[in-house]
Amino acid sequence: MTHPNDVPPAILLPRLATELRTRAAVRPPPWATFVKTGVHKERAPVQTDWWYLRSASVLRKIYLKGNIGIERLSAEYGGKRDRGSAPYHARSGSRSVLREIVHQLETAGLLQPYKTQGRRVSPEGAKLLDTVSRDVLKALAADRPELAKYL
Repeated sequence: MTHPNDVPPAILLPRLATELRTRAAVRPPPWATFVKTGVHKERAPVQTDWWYLRSASVLRKIYLKGNIGIERLSAEYGGKRDRGSAPYHARSGSRSVLREIVHQLETAGLLQPYKTQGRRVSPEGAKLLDTVSRDVLKALAADRPELAKYL
C-alpha cells in the first residue's frame, strides 16, 4: 500500500490538484482571484490554479496529521510577518481561505467531521490519495528501478 509520505509532495500535489479539478464541488470562489493567503503575504497568488493546489495540499496535510481543525491548519500555512526593522513574528494563514477549502472538500465527500476535534479524511479521500500516490510512485519507478520494491 502506497502512502502519500512515500512520494515527493512536489510531484504528488499537482497530480492530486488535477484530480480535484474534475470534482464539481471543488471550485474557486469569485473572490479567490484577489485574496491574500495570509497577513504575512504582500500580494495574492499569481498562479491560475492555486486554489486546486492549496486544496490538494490541505487534503494531504489532513491525511498526514489526522484530526485537525482550521486554527491549526492556519498555523501550518502561516509565515513570518515583515515588520520593517523590527524582528519577524509568526503569523497564521488566512482562515477564510482554509475554511472554504475544507467545506468544499467535505461537500465533495473527501473529508468528514470528527466529533469536536476538526476534520479527518473520509475513506473516499484516503482512497483518492492512495491511488494518486501509487500512480506517482509507478511513474517514478519507471525511471528508477530501485523504487519498484515499494509498489
